[in-house]
This record gives sequence, structure tokens and C-alpha cells, in this order.
Amino acid sequence: MSTVPLLDLKAQYATIRDEIQEAINRVIETQYFILGPEVQALEEEVAAYSQCEYGIGVSSGTDALLVALMALEIGPGHEVITTPYTFFATAGCIARVGAKPIFVDIDPATYNMDPALIEAAITPRTKAIIPVHLFGQMADMDPIMEVANRHGLFVIEDAAQAIGSEYKGRRAGSMGHLGCFSFFPSKNLGGFGDGGMVVTNDPDLAQRVNILRKHGAQPKYHHKFVGGNFRLDAIQAAVLRVKLKYLDEWTAGRQRNADRYRMFFSEWLGTDSTDSPGRSVIVSQPSPVTTRHIYNQFVIRCARRDELMAHLKAQGIGCEVYYPLPLHLQECFTDLGYDLGDFPVSEHAAQETLALPIYPELTEEQQQTVVDAIAAFYETPTEA
Repeated sequence: MSTVPLLDLKAQYATIRDEIQEAINRVIETQYFILGPEVQALEEEVAAYSQCEYGIGVSSGTDALLVALMALEIGPGHEVITTPYTFFATAGCIARVGAKPIFVDIDPATYNMDPALIEAAITPRTKAIIPVHLFGQMADMDPIMEVANRHGLFVIEDAAQAIGSEYKGRRAGSMGHLGCFSFFPSKNLGGFGDGGMVVTNDPDLAQRVNILRKHGAQPKYHHKFVGGNFRLDAIQAAVLRVKLKYLDEWTAGRQRNADRYRMFFSEWLGTDSTDSPGRSVIVSQPSPVTTRHIYNQFVIRCARRDELMAHLKAQGIGCEVYYPLPLHLQECFTDLGYDLGDFPVSEHAAQETLALPIYPELTEEQQQTVVDAIAAFYETPTEA
């Protein structure tokens, strides 16, 4: 058992156990397990929370991206611009519909897509842009939407890690044509299994996603489109409805812990970090364009990252690398023609970043343990 786990879902569950059990029992008593009133209620609640008119519950965050691309009729012959520094599903879903992922590099301060690089990547085949709101902070959406609107492109927000994050007062998922959430258990709003949601302010797109998630049937057994089985389970919806009530409170806890990390790192490094043995550690900062960072992860950039990770794990401290190999270097995307060095900022991030525990139940003592362990690592002389 880790002395400081990367994530402690048991601690969260202990505070809401009775409500969760009541919600699950409610579903069991109805015997309505797929879609139904619980899913509809969650859709309305998440849509409202995300400043959107419509929510469509689906089977996972991956399927949210997939059905969003399908709803926009993106397929063979089309290109979709996104970032190579993200979870595989972002580009994997583009490839699954037969389109071609086109990558642009990230901003080194935010890890999100660099809007200044998008225009040069647009071709006559470009159909959409998928910005990723990585680690809980939104991408710089104003210039992204400006270039998309100027070129007549769709925008799908990959907000899998960013439910409730804000950009200039607007919530993740509400700025593009479609927004996609994941309810994977490790997310800030996580279910008891896979789940996801598509949000939008476009009634026609909402209807199309709704039909596509049920094999394209409208009405039942009559298929205008070829869809898929992307339906959300009622038990997942019931669990998520309980958790959604606490999400702002949990977000405040993550924000408090992020501030505390920064304070602890500042105290260790001192005001003049050039003389500090930890001068190679760079703590990530929220993007200045993001007004509400929800800290799905708290990420530092550091020298000798893999050695530090091994040291922390040996001390019983959970940590994780998101993501060790950018998508343009993945074997399955060899045919895209990218090479090492094409996206240097993403490549450096993949080599240098490390996520630390940030969950809201994390105590001050646990955080001090994490920072002390990092300090001890860098203050120990390395062998020549």
C-alpha cells in the first residue's frame, strides 16, 4: 500500500457511501439499466453544469469522441487537426472513422495545442479541429475558434480531463460545436466503470448523436444511419448524479492542494533557484488564459524524470507519466510520415513531465512528504 497513493478513490467513496448505495438500489428496484430516467436526468444536469443546452450520455469518453466525429460526417478523405501530446483516443478515433490525424505542437507552459500553429496545418481536406483540455485546464479557445470559423471548420472539444474548467468564464465543452467528457473512474467526476457524455448547444447535432448512440435507429428498428452501441448504463448515471453534487467542493480541494504544492516547492527552492540543488525542477503553472483550472492532474517538469519516478515509488509515493510517447511516434501512426523532432515541445514534455498526487482528500502532511522526497532526490549528489 502506497504511503501517498496517486489516487485514493476509497477515501472519496467513504464520504458518500450511503448516497451511492441508495442511488444504486433505486436503479435496481426499477430494473431499468440502459438509458432511461437516470441517464436523462444526468444529461440535463451535466449539460447545465457545462453551460450547454444538450447532453447525450454515452458508453465512454472514447465513444464520445467517436460519435462526435460520426455526427459531423467526418471520414475517409478528411483531415482533423489535433495535438500529439494526449491520450491515444483523441487521434485513435480520428483514424477509426477513416480520417487522417494532423498534429500541431503544444504550448510548453500549458501542454495544450498552440493556436499559432493551426493555420499552417490546414489544407483543403481539413474538416475539424480537436483541441484537448489537458490535465484540467482549457486550451486557448478564442484563437482556435477564430481560425476554425474563418476556415469553416468544426471544433470538437476533448474535455475528458476538464469537466467544470473555464476559459474566460465559459465552461469546457460549451465553446466548440461538440464537447466530449469521460467518466472513467480516475477522472474528477468518475463513475464505477466506463462512461462519457457529449454536450452541445446545437439541437440538430444533439439529435444526431442521440440517434447514432443507438445504432442509428430512429424509430426503433429503422436505421437512417449506421451508428453504434454507445449507450450509457443507468447505474453509472445514478452514481455520477450523486458525485456531481460534490464536484465543485472536490475541485476546490484540488485547487487548494495545487496552491499548497506551489508553496512547498517555493519554500524548498527559495527565491533564487539558480543556487538551489533543485533548480532543474520546474513546477507547472496554470495557463494565464484559463480562469478555472480543475487539476485532473498536477504535473511537474523535471530533470532525470525516470530516476525521480523510481525514487518516489520506492518511497511509497504514487506518481505517473502522462504521456511517455507522443502520438506521432506511435507505431500505429507510422504511415502518417512524422519523425522524431517534428514536434519538439511535445517530445520534451513526454520526457520530462511527472504527475503527482492531487486528489482532494490529500492531506498537508502527505503533500509535504511528496515534496520532501523530491527534494531529497535532487539534493543527493549523483555519482560521477
